Parts: sequence; structure tokens; C-alpha cells
Amino acid sequence: MSGSSIGVLFRVTTWGESHGRAIGVVIEGCPPRISLSESDIQEGLDRRRPGQGLSVSPRREEDVVQILSGIFEGKTTGTPISLIIKNRDARSEAYDEVRDVFRPGHGDFTYYHKYGVRDHRGGGRASGRETVARVAAGAIAGRIIGREGIYITAYTKELGGIVAERISYEDIDENYIRCPDSNAALKMEGRLEEAKNSGDSIGGVVEILVRGCPSGLGEPVFDKIDADLAKALVSIGTVKGVEIGAGFQAARMSGSECNDPITPDGFLTNNAGGILAGITNGDEIVIRVACKPISSVEKEQRTVDVYGKPVSISIKGRHDVSVIPRIIPVCEAMVSIVLADHLLRQKVLQVTTK
Repeated sequence: MSGSSIGVLFRVTTWGESHGRAIGVVIEGCPPRISLSESDIQEGLDRRRPGQGLSVSPRREEDVVQILSGIFEGKTTGTPISLIIKNRDARSEAYDEVRDVFRPGHGDFTYYHKYGVRDHRGGGRASGRETVARVAAGAIAGRIIGREGIYITAYTKELGGIVAERISYEDIDENYIRCPDSNAALKMEGRLEEAKNSGDSIGGVVEILVRGCPSGLGEPVFDKIDADLAKALVSIGTVKGVEIGAGFQAARMSGSECNDPITPDGFLTNNAGGILAGITNGDEIVIRVACKPISSVEKEQRTVDVYGKPVSISIKGRHDVSVIPRIIPVCEAMVSIVLADHLLRQKVLQVTTK
């Protein structure tokens, strides 16, 4: 197993490297007769695309998607869908100085010890560039869950220690940080400027809300939907932690505080984050992911080379100051993929139990 696939019935396999000729994805299990065009996929790619805003790399990738298979006359055929996004602004020569050096915080060290290959060109397969394929697949998953009235909204909850104190959905699209608190967004912009000027980077927290999800999605024990969501989100290179509902705060509550009272009209609170015993309960799913700071920074750091010799390194070039906001559509995509898979699995169960 290569570890490049996710899903059971709705299965996604990504391929490609940061500085290879292209990034791509194959999607298996998409039902037939779903309307789908390249423009439906392009919207999410444009949100993830580099070269926009203060926090992101100036690498200029158009990220234009091409559908190679699985679509006929604007609708899915039920056969594998293959998508390709070509790399047009890769500059591998910028990485010549780190050809034999392991960059702190990157996958350079671990990939080398696993495969014995040092692809120094922007991190190769370990690069965040790989996530463009996830977003493309997520757009298709979104078409599946959208037909069932399931919708996902993600936004910046925290950046560089600054927390959004209010949630206004109208504010999300009014700032490039995609923060639902306009006052906090201004402070976050200032924090990004400070980090950029000091040659450093900052991390943050993305909150993801799923509305309209029916009860009953998820499998017992090992395929619990919260377990699959956590795995999907932690598979994003920058994510170091996942909370669902009350998350770690639940450890500080009593049982009577943490339990969500049930009434004929539904749940009175949502500490469970829309999931009980690994199965959705019909309430809003609430997820938060902690994103680490970008590893490539100009500040001098200690490391070793491939020969084990100690060296110091200062990383120059085109790098993000923060994964936020570009990581937001990636988080949405991974949640969409998991929900689409579990939705299809539930439909099979409903058919077989009739």
C-alpha cells in the first residue's frame, strides 16, 4: 500500500510532486448522472491557489484543472474520474542549496529514511502542493453531499494567537484571511506582517461546520465517522491536532455538563459536535484543527545534512508565512470526501436491510 488513497466506496487517490510535471487525482465510486464540469471544480482550486494575499507564497500557479475521464456530456458516468493540474511555475533551481540538507520541520528527514531518496525540489510528495488534488476531489464529493442538503463552512478561528471572538458568516468572505470576526481579521493581518518582516511563520486554528448532515452516518468501532474525519484531516501535512465538539474542554467538564440533553425538538447543547458513538446524530458537526507554522523560515536554524554533519540553514525563496487561509478549502475537501464515502456506505446499508 502506498498510503496515497482514502475512502471505501468513494475512493480518492492522489499523485504527483511539488515540482513534477503535474498533480493529479483519480476518484472511484462517484455515482453516475451527477452534473459536473471543470468550472465546478475550479472554484475550490482558485481559493487554494498560491500567489494571493500577504500570508502566501508568490509562486504563480494557475491551477487549471482538466477532466481526463469519467464525464460524458456534462455528467458523471459512474466510472473512475481522472483529473490533472499541471505545474507551470516550479523553479527547482531555488532548492539547489538544500539538495543535501534536511530542512527542520519538513518531511525531508523522514522521507529520506523511509525511501532512501532525497527529492529536494520543494519537498516532493511531502509538499503542501499535493493538496491541490485533494481540493479537486473534494469538489466532486461536495456535489454528492450537496444533493442531500449537506453543506460545509470553514473559517479561520485563530491565527498567531489572535482568536475570533464572534462568528459572522457574512464577514468570512470580506477578508482574505477568511475570518468571521472583522476586528480579529485586522489584528491577524498585522500579526502576519510581523511574522513576515521577522523572517518567521505562524500557525492557527481552522473551524469547520457541517450543516444538514442526517443522523446515522458512521460505522461502529474502527470506522467511526469522527475517527475517519480525524484521520482525513491529520493527513493534511500542517495539521497537528483535531477537536470535535467540546474537544479537549470536555476533559474539564463533569458528565452532567458535557452530556447534551435530548428533547422532542432535538439536542439542547452540542458538546458532542454532532457525533455520538462514532455516528452522526443529526446536529451540526463542529470540528477544529490546529495547523502548525510553515516550516520554511528565513531565521537561521540548526540541522544536519545527508551525511550526518551539523549545518546551519536559512531558507530563502517563495514560501507562505502561514498555511491560513489556503488550507481552509483543503479542510473542507477532506471533510467532504469522508462524508461522501459514509453517505454512500449508509445508502448501501439501507438497501441491503430492506
